[in-house]
Amino acid sequence: MTLAILLSGQGGQHPAMFDLTADHPAAQDVFAAARPLLDGADPRDLARAGGDTLTANRTGQILCCVAALAAWRALVGAVPDRSIVAGYSIGDLAAWGVAGRLDPADVLALAARRAEAMDAASGAGFGLAGVRGLSLDRLADLAARHGCHLAIRNAADSGVVGGPRAALEVLCREATGAGAQRAVVLPVHTPSHTPLLDAATVAFRDALAAVPPRRPPPGAPRLLSGLDGSTVFRDAEGRGKLALQISRTIDWAACLEACREYGADRVLELGPGHALATMARAALPAARVHAVEEFRSLDGVADWLARP
Repeated sequence: MTLAILLSGQGGQHPAMFDLTADHPAAQDVFAAARPLLDGADPRDLARAGGDTLTANRTGQILCCVAALAAWRALVGAVPDRSIVAGYSIGDLAAWGVAGRLDPADVLALAARRAEAMDAASGAGFGLAGVRGLSLDRLADLAARHGCHLAIRNAADSGVVGGPRAALEVLCREATGAGAQRAVVLPVHTPSHTPLLDAATVAFRDALAAVPPRRPPPGAPRLLSGLDGSTVFRDAEGRGKLALQISRTIDWAACLEACREYGADRVLELGPGHALATMARAALPAARVHAVEEFRSLDGVADWLARP
C-alpha cells in the first residue's frame, strides 16, 4: 500500500475539530506547544468555543497546523512504510513537520509568524473566492479584468482567486453568469497566494532561515512542495518554495497528480475538514480516500489503514 497524506488549509475549522485527538497521549505535546502562541489558551478550548476566532488568520493558521500535527502524532504508528505528504496553503508548512523536516514546535511558531507577515502585507478589505465550473484560463482572465489574481489551481475547472473583497463579489456574480457551477467569496480575509503578499514572502523567508533544518527520520513520508507538486530533495530549495507560495499561485492539482504518479492507492486527509478528500476522490478515482473526520475514532482510522 502507498498512502498519500493530505494536510488541510484554512476554511475547515470547526468546534469539533479536535474531538478525535484531544485526549490522545501522543498529541499532548502539540497542544502544549500551541498555548504560548495563543495567549495561553488551549487550542482545544478555542475550537470548542467556536465563533469568529476560528477564522481569524493567525489563530486559524496555528489551529490548522495543530490539527495536522496532532493527528499525525496519533496515527504515525499505523502509517505504511511507503507514504507521501502534501499540504494545501498553510498545510504546506505542516507537511514539513509530518515529513520530519521541521520540529512541530517550530512549525507552530512559523505558522504564527507566517500569518503575522501576511496580515501586515495585505491590510483590510481583501479575501479569496472559490470558483468551480470555468476553465482555469477563463478564470485567470476574469480575475485580471477585476484586478484580482488566480491564487490556487485545484483542478482543470476549479480554482481560487484573490483580491479586494468588493471585486470578488462582482467577479463571483459574473462567473455565475458565465456558467460557473459555484462561485462564492470564502470566509478568509487575506489574499493568499497572490502578488499582493510579496512582502510577506520576504518576511517569512527570513523567519524560515532562522530555524535549523532537521534530517528526516527513516521511513518519513516523501515531501511534496505545495507550490508545484515537486518532490523536496534539497532543504534550501524547498524552503524557498515554502516562502514563495505565500505570494504565488499554488498548483494543488499538480500535488494530487504527483501523489497518483507515486502510486498512492489510499489517501487520508488529516483535517480539519474534508475538502481535500473530496478533491482527491475526483483526481485519484482508483484510490480509497477518507478524511480523518469521517471516522468515529482514531482506532477506526488505524483499522482502515491496516486493511489490505
